[in-house]
Amino acid sequence: MTTYTMPVPRRSWLGRAEDWLDNKGRGAWIAAMVLGFVLFWPVGLALVLYITFTNRWRNDTMFGTRRCSHRGHMASQGFNAMRPSGNFAFDAYKAETLRRLEEEQEAFEAFLQRLREAKDKQEFDAFMEDRAKAARTAPETAEGSGSY
Repeated sequence: MTTYTMPVPRRSWLGRAEDWLDNKGRGAWIAAMVLGFVLFWPVGLALVLYITFTNRWRNDTMFGTRRCSHRGHMASQGFNAMRPSGNFAFDAYKAETLRRLEEEQEAFEAFLQRLREAKDKQEFDAFMEDRAKAARTAPETAEGSGSY
C-alpha cells in the first residue's frame, strides 16, 4: 500500500522573511524597520504600518511565545532540568551530573581568576620596570643638558 502525502506549498520570500523575523522577535522587526527607513523611507513607513495593522506589537509572535524562540526555549529547558522525572535512578544520575558540572564550572572560574591575576601582575611588573627605567634615564639626561 502506498501512502500519498500532499506537497507542502512553498511560501514566497516575503512569507519566509516574515517567519524569520517572527522567530527572531521584536528586535528583528525593529531593526528591519530602522533599516527600511535608512535605505528608503517608504519601506520603513510600510513596515511601521504592517507591524501596526497586523498587531505585531501586541501579538505573540513579537514576544516569541507562539513560536519557540531560542531564549524562551533555553529558559524553559532550565526550568525543566529541576523538575523530577519520576525515575529515581535517572534523577540521581541527573543530580550527580549537575553537581559535577557545577564543581567543574567553579574550578574553571577559579582558573580564569588565577589567569587574570597573573596577567595583572605581569602587566604591573612591566609598568614598574618601565617606570624604573625612566627614573634611571631621567637624571642622566638632566645632567647632560646643562640647562640649569
